[in-house]
Amino acid sequence: MRLNGSIKVSEVAAKLGVSSVTIRHDVRELAGRGLLRRVHGGATLLPEAEQTAPAEVGPKELASQDEKLVFGMVVPNTSYYYPEVIKGAQSAAARYGARLVLGVSHYDLRQEQKEAEQLLADGVHGILLTPSMDLASSPETGRWLESIDIPVVMVERRASFELGNVEQVASDHVFGAYLAVKHLAGLGHDHVALLAREESFTTPWLLQGHARALTAFGMRPAEPRLLIGSAEHDPAEMSAQIEQFADLVVAESVRAALVHNDLDAVQLIRKLMARGVSVPRDIAIVTYDDEVATMAAIPLTAVAPPKHAVGAAAVELLARRMADPDGAFRHLLLRPELRVRASCGA
Repeated sequence: MRLNGSIKVSEVAAKLGVSSVTIRHDVRELAGRGLLRRVHGGATLLPEAEQTAPAEVGPKELASQDEKLVFGMVVPNTSYYYPEVIKGAQSAAARYGARLVLGVSHYDLRQEQKEAEQLLADGVHGILLTPSMDLASSPETGRWLESIDIPVVMVERRASFELGNVEQVASDHVFGAYLAVKHLAGLGHDHVALLAREESFTTPWLLQGHARALTAFGMRPAEPRLLIGSAEHDPAEMSAQIEQFADLVVAESVRAALVHNDLDAVQLIRKLMARGVSVPRDIAIVTYDDEVATMAAIPLTAVAPPKHAVGAAAVELLARRMADPDGAFRHLLLRPELRVRASCGA
């Protein structure tokens, strides 16, 4: 710094063989002491006349004292599920005196990367990201995430151990499905059918939790178990698939079902009622997400992922990483809760 008057974070990190996060932490600390000025991608040395004595840095001042802490957040949508996650992140960011800047990917990988790159160009200090692609089927997404030289936390996504420097926080959907089946087993049911969206990132975890719970409670195998397509792609086809599930419920005298998500559960109840099937007298239903479960014709018992807490925890992880860039990386799972309403009879 004293030789050249300025540095680039990426160049110093490569030269010293350490992470960019570590260098950014050191730059931030020196800026807080009044010894340099942070610029996008690096720092410049302040003339002696402009240097100031060290000042006390409070808990809200993770950024240098001449700039405001800013976190970026990219989510797939702002209409279902994620609004509460965003609120949680906003609340936690406010505790650090930080501003949260939002981008929306609409489940499009190119748009997701475009939003993230814009946030990086704008100089955010960390990014909360909900990838649009399954990282197992998109290794290039994983490589891109690891190339980002500021703290990154994946939100409501779970990646394998290969992503060593990307932290994550998600709802424990395996436990959530287990919780639903446990409730139904406690009401005397020995069989729980499953209706879920095939393209949902949540579904693979629900399948695991559902299967484990059936085994744990000595219940019969899950039939019918139907995975349906996306309403965004073909609403008519998805409606027809829910009709198919309703027909199977009648034909096989199904008495209990777990449905992901709320929108499909609302449709299912209407279709069952049209077939003369009463909820909860003839069938108990638990929905998964608890976004609009109270608005169904019969208020739905629901598994509610801790969305607000997930958003808040993601910001906490960013703040921890900024304060301690060499600390252990964290993968957090937060447990959902069951909210009992009228659709199960108890």
